[in-house]
Amino acid sequence: MWELRTIECLLAACLVATVGVVSGAVIVFDDTPGSNRTFDGIGGLSGGGATSKLLVNYPETLRNEILDFLFLPNFGASLQILKVEIGGDAQSTDGTEASHMHNSWEENYLRGYEWWLIREAKLRNPNIKLYGLPWGFPGWVGQGTSNPYTNASVLADYVVRWVLGAQQVYNQKIDYIGIWNERNYDVNYIKTLRSTLDKRGFQNTLIVAADGGWDIVNDIQKDAQLSAIIYAVGVHYPGTNSPTSAQTSGHALWASEDFSTFNDEVGAGCWARILNQNYVNGLMTATISWNLIASYYPSLPFFRDGLMTAIEPWSGNYAVNSPIWVSAHTTQFTSVGWKYLQHGSGVGKLPNGGSYVGLYSPTRSDLTIIIETMTHDHSLCIRPSLPPYTVTPQDVTIALKGDFANITALNVWFTQLNFGGTPSETFINKGQVQVVNGSVQLSLGLDQIYTLTTLSGGVKGSYPPPPDSKPFPLPYSDDFESSTLFQEPNNLAQQTGSFEVLKFGSNQFIRQMMLSAPLTWCQAEKVGKAINIIGNSSWEDLYVEVDFQLPAVNGSTGVFVAARINNGGCPVNSALGIFLFALSNGTYILANDAARSKVITSGRLPPGGGWHKLSLFIQEEVAYLAYDEQPLVIVVGIPSKPSSGFAGIGTDSFGLADFDNLYIAGSKDGIVKMKNYFRQPLPQPLYFHPEQK
Repeated sequence: MWELRTIECLLAACLVATVGVVSGAVIVFDDTPGSNRTFDGIGGLSGGGATSKLLVNYPETLRNEILDFLFLPNFGASLQILKVEIGGDAQSTDGTEASHMHNSWEENYLRGYEWWLIREAKLRNPNIKLYGLPWGFPGWVGQGTSNPYTNASVLADYVVRWVLGAQQVYNQKIDYIGIWNERNYDVNYIKTLRSTLDKRGFQNTLIVAADGGWDIVNDIQKDAQLSAIIYAVGVHYPGTNSPTSAQTSGHALWASEDFSTFNDEVGAGCWARILNQNYVNGLMTATISWNLIASYYPSLPFFRDGLMTAIEPWSGNYAVNSPIWVSAHTTQFTSVGWKYLQHGSGVGKLPNGGSYVGLYSPTRSDLTIIIETMTHDHSLCIRPSLPPYTVTPQDVTIALKGDFANITALNVWFTQLNFGGTPSETFINKGQVQVVNGSVQLSLGLDQIYTLTTLSGGVKGSYPPPPDSKPFPLPYSDDFESSTLFQEPNNLAQQTGSFEVLKFGSNQFIRQMMLSAPLTWCQAEKVGKAINIIGNSSWEDLYVEVDFQLPAVNGSTGVFVAARINNGGCPVNSALGIFLFALSNGTYILANDAARSKVITSGRLPPGGGWHKLSLFIQEEVAYLAYDEQPLVIVVGIPSKPSSGFAGIGTDSFGLADFDNLYIAGSKDGIVKMKNYFRQPLPQPLYFHPEQK
């Protein structure tokens, strides 16, 4: 039971049952007026850039804990929608995800970690909704062009095969399918997609269009056939607003990608504000966070823009960030299929800033109210810009009417986001408040969230603290023998290209599989190379070595090992570093960039086919190059910029290339290796940078 205590009220919001006199504005919650929009859920997006890359590599026990915080009902975020990238072999923000069809003549549904994530989410919550969306496409889909819509039937077949693979291989029903992330849509293709889904038995897989802006509303208004086949208008980063034309279109409106904000307390404030105000301002009935979990290397784009963070599979360390508990305020006390109350009868803005929404169960027996008072500077999202507004402390009275007039008690959950060093109080169970004469009084402070609900059973889940954080371990080696066939290798984060584990005889290795450039999302592939990074962007002196072979058929023009790679994500096409290429024409090139436009030196390789070992050691401004454990050259005066970066391997062009026995080490081990290869004592430098002559 709640009691009014003056001291407590000075420190935080107060909530008391009222008898007789009511103070502050009266907020009515009444289910009587009119028809109401259906709540479609709160979700997270895995992919859109390989954002769950490192998660799959965690030790199983810790991985299960992380997944519980994301998906388990009444435990953590308890997400109601899982949106995943339909991998297209294309860079889509922080990496590439493998396509189920690298080429038109083959299919493989064992590739990629999104299938694993879908299964894990469904194991925890069988009612979670699944949503697939492409970011890029294998080059063959374009039928010789850069346009995926060139042949609508080919593209629809490609996407629906993914839906079919989910059903046949994993027994998973895809609830929603999208068009092309943040790129142009094609009305003829949308109609062809609907027809193809229907013909193959997927009448219940609904279309969300078009995962960009509001433009498609204009086409819906002009085209009754198009309108009939679209379930929801999905937009990205709407700033909580929608145009009148969308609100009157007769379609569900979704923020099908939102948030994308650093997951500190300001990020939590952003998430709290938009979860309410996407409906209050824009009538959006679903909001999906990009991304689900920040599980990609620091220094890649949009680091920690996830609901929680898991970036160290080698240590097992992870962080349950505040947006998890902001999510719980809604998700633990609602279900997909509930209804929003109407504006003025349970949805609206608070008089002194902030917002409230009320949702009720289909039987009208349960009610959940979520209130937020996020201040402007403590709830900034990455986009769009937030117009000025003010929130001040305020008293309000909740008045329950209609079917809710008989409610006698509400369970209360509370969050106070704090800034400037004071720890936040997140998702605290405050027990019950009695409803007297149909009303409850609240005294609201700043940057607070309240959930008042008839539902019991909410839980702030917990596990013992995860292991301490540790740096990426050096020396590091991987022979890929323990890797799962057809999956991409652990810890190697492919930025362009698509690498997967294969087996020949008793040997497992990884192969770059793309034969041509994909239909890109962000043009990263214009460098024409497959680039795979690993480790730490602060590495300076480093030894990188790998075995490789170039298949005779469809082989790449060469491979590389690299250190000090300074870029990933979409800017990877302009990445600098120290790249050692071994080319199929029998030459090697040492370059300061992935594009090979900044050549440092070059020379001939010893002849011979089959497997070879390529070795690069960087120490300060000296590079040691070796091939098949024999010296190539020592280069003095290599460029000093970038001074640090990731290690990497990759190919000189798209085409098949095989890699095995990756080894990365620091200076101490690098010196030992190169002394063995160059035979002690190390010879004088064989090449001097022109500026050093």
